[in-house]
Amino acid sequence: MDFSTRLLLLLEVVELGSFTKVAEQRNLDRSVISKQISRLEDELGVRLLNRTTRSLALTAAGNEMLNQAKSLRTLLNDSYLIAQNFHSQPKGLLRISSTSLFGRQYVQQAAMIFQQQHTEAQVELRLEDRLIDMIGERFDIGFRVGKPKTSNLISQKIARNRLLIVASPAFIAKHGAITTIEQLESLPAAVYAAPGLLLDKFAYKDNKQTKQFKLNAAYKVNDLEMLTQTALAGNMLAVVTAQMISDEIISGQLTPIMTHLHLEDFGTIYAVYPHRNAPIKTRLFIETLKSIVGDEIPNWEQRIPGFDNMYANNKPN
Repeated sequence: MDFSTRLLLLLEVVELGSFTKVAEQRNLDRSVISKQISRLEDELGVRLLNRTTRSLALTAAGNEMLNQAKSLRTLLNDSYLIAQNFHSQPKGLLRISSTSLFGRQYVQQAAMIFQQQHTEAQVELRLEDRLIDMIGERFDIGFRVGKPKTSNLISQKIARNRLLIVASPAFIAKHGAITTIEQLESLPAAVYAAPGLLLDKFAYKDNKQTKQFKLNAAYKVNDLEMLTQTALAGNMLAVVTAQMISDEIISGQLTPIMTHLHLEDFGTIYAVYPHRNAPIKTRLFIETLKSIVGDEIPNWEQRIPGFDNMYANNKPN
């Protein structure tokens, strides 16, 4: 590593919070990261980090060098962006992060098409449901559910992703027609749960008032696809997104229920990226993905007959 690379490594260590996390990110031994930071300190002649077994803390000099590292990263990123915009065809590595389900269903397909069309571009796809630090982890594009709250990222809407409530014919035969909120809340349901997140409450409108219903979480799972699979088994109902449905409704294996409810929009899918003037490879990849997903009405809604007239939401968002 040269001096500037070590300086950027310091920034990465601070942003990720430990040598171990940086080592895992770079697939290196922790000792390599530690030695490079020590070498940077030797080159500068000052201590940059106070290390303990459990934490790292910047010294006053380290804080100044961190500001320099941030300026250097911005300069390098802007220089790369300017150069990229002179290319008529995308070149180089495109690093993409995506939520797992959307990534498997659509981003993977877009990546294959993109590389067939642009042979000088390489793609790295990371599927994770945690919130990725786009800038700190050096991703070019991220695909997320819900509009990002951070102001340092540019966001672009990809497609809406409406909710529906589903149950199997066997479940409905066992419990009878489900027509009230009280019934909905009393019957066993499968819900998504992950550390710090439990999706068992959903909003709906009633006479222009926003209310909530809470599912009876008989089964919690941290994989969205398992919600549909559990509903198919016939013992529980589930609230799912339209994107999660394949042919289960067309084939009669699942039935939308409580379709008179006005369910509020749940998770529009957005592309996020660090620069307003995104490089050509970023722009073209987003265009490729949107051609697969569809424009105003995403193609996954076509797998749900009559969906336009369900859940009081028959107009594109």
